[in-house]
Amino acid sequence: MDPKLLELLVCPVTKGPLTYDRENQELISRSARLAYPVRDGIPVMLENEARELDID
Repeated sequence: MDPKLLELLVCPVTKGPLTYDRENQELISRSARLAYPVRDGIPVMLENEARELDID
């Protein structure tokens, strides 16, 4: 994931910052507790495509 792109992207739900999980190929929004998939290097920033994160 391009670091410059990551700086520009925000969570579409909360408008908060995202972190990149390289192992799972996901962008994580801790504030929304959602993980957005990255497919073929392209972030899929749709709420209905995100998976909910476990509370921990």
